[in-house]
Amino acid sequence: MSLVKMKIKKGDKVVVLSGDDKGKTGEVIKAMPKEGKVVVQGINLVKRHTKPSQTNAGGIITKEAPINVSNVAIVDPKSGKATKVGYKEANGKKVRFARKSGEVIDK
Repeated sequence: MSLVKMKIKKGDKVVVLSGDDKGKTGEVIKAMPKEGKVVVQGINLVKRHTKPSQTNAGGIITKEAPINVSNVAIVDPKSGKATKVGYKEANGKKVRFARKSGEVIDK
């Protein structure tokens, strides 16, 4: 397992590029750089059969499964379409920007 340099972080709005949920957008709930995966809210839903415990009642639970980071792209703040991410220096800080519009993603 190697650490993947991910340009997508928790809280980013992303669009799915391939798979069953292609074209859907959602917010990144969790980023896992060691696995090279992200969990996106409402995307790649799976059903899990769980045993009852003291904390939950059990039964069939629907939750998000991780999706490979190569299958998602950041949504461009201007156009709302998928874009690649670049890095540049602004105000003495390294920030991410959308390559399509040049709009800064990090505030």
